[in-house]
Amino acid sequence: MVDGGIISCTEPDALRDLVDAPSLIKSLLGNVGLPSTTPSSLAPSSTPFSLGRGGGGGGGGGPSPRLGPSNTAPSTSPVPWRRANVRHTSNEMYVDIVETLAVTLSPSGRPLSAIASGTIAFTAKVSGVPDLLLHLACPGGVSSAISLPVFHPCVRLGRWTARPGELSFVPPDGRFVLAAYEVDLLGPAALDAFTTAAKQTLPALNIPATVSVTASLGPRGDAFQVRLQLNPRFTGKSSAPPAPARGGFGSRIAAGAGAAGTSTAPAIEDMTVHIPLPASVANILDLRVARGMGDASYAPGAAGIEWRISAREVAVLMAQDRGGGVGCHALLSGTVVGSTTDEEGVTGYDDAVVSTTTYDYNDDDGAGSYQSAAAAGPATMASPRNSDALDEKRRTANKMLMPSAATVSFSVKGWLPSGLKVESLNLDVRKSRGLGGGVTPYKGVKYLCVSRKGVECRC
Repeated sequence: MVDGGIISCTEPDALRDLVDAPSLIKSLLGNVGLPSTTPSSLAPSSTPFSLGRGGGGGGGGGPSPRLGPSNTAPSTSPVPWRRANVRHTSNEMYVDIVETLAVTLSPSGRPLSAIASGTIAFTAKVSGVPDLLLHLACPGGVSSAISLPVFHPCVRLGRWTARPGELSFVPPDGRFVLAAYEVDLLGPAALDAFTTAAKQTLPALNIPATVSVTASLGPRGDAFQVRLQLNPRFTGKSSAPPAPARGGFGSRIAAGAGAAGTSTAPAIEDMTVHIPLPASVANILDLRVARGMGDASYAPGAAGIEWRISAREVAVLMAQDRGGGVGCHALLSGTVVGSTTDEEGVTGYDDAVVSTTTYDYNDDDGAGSYQSAAAAGPATMASPRNSDALDEKRRTANKMLMPSAATVSFSVKGWLPSGLKVESLNLDVRKSRGLGGGVTPYKGVKYLCVSRKGVECRC
């Protein structure tokens, strides 16, 4: 930051070294005349008041604040984003990679777009000034998969440019965002598939769950059905034995390799399907979930239906696959109810049939004031042609009340859509300072995929 032509430091760790924050201990030390333990450029000085190089000073017998450079240099860190004299009793380093999935599918199931936005969060609780090297790998190469990367100022960009996938850096103390990126899961082949006339096969997305909507069901076209398809790969069970951790690295994922939510056994957690509805829908009748899988809720006049499936119910659905490899599915069905009725009795929600019998009320008559027109004469029956036209009008009106899309929200531990993974995390002993001999930091990695209404299927 530049204020009045003076360059100032705004890194929080550097400011902690320069600014003496008040505390109870420092107040007690000041009362007994002892100096503060934290260096500060604003600390009182016993030297005369000075204004930089060659500045004259007005004397005075008491101490005055010194605005120019002091004789003793403060013990600040040479790295502006890291505090000096960092000490930790337990030296630990954690890498957490989180990717947000956004997929749009056409009514036929063809993917229109598939983007994964990733964030690499790093937690460094290491004494001294460590110099780290993080090596990333991805199917097809990091340079071809990752696009639009952004980095923390601590990353040496020259190393990444020369060797994509290698992050060399001196981390700040604590948790921070090391890098962010974007991955096009369809790749450049998707553009050719949409622009050329010849049919081309798009890459398989292999995402945890997809959804499809079948609308205008039933004799009047007022029913719909939502089908949730789960990928059998995310059962949370691993057939391979747990791989031992090497040198402490990856112990966060290798310790429970046989459990759910690891890199060898990714599992789907709580899942929510959202079905948006048109504003003209007044209610949903006969809203039911097949085999009781999940809980569907709808309030009259709401903007959509929320269908929630817990992790336990997802595990039950996965167990029904029986190794067939075709996955498993859950069904949600309902009947729409419209909010308006025209002059001919056509409505998008009720099952009432237009009656051909009318009733009149005569105030002059005593008994039998309610007189049926059927008693006065034969009823006029609707012709088959008029009935077919009325049913067709009902189906057309109900079609406007059908849901046009559905979205899926979920989270998966131990899996990333891009396939990115951490190959190694090494500490350069020659460049690091202050760690101490024989100290090996604990290392761990976690992967997480999150989709908040990210998988959308249109119909």
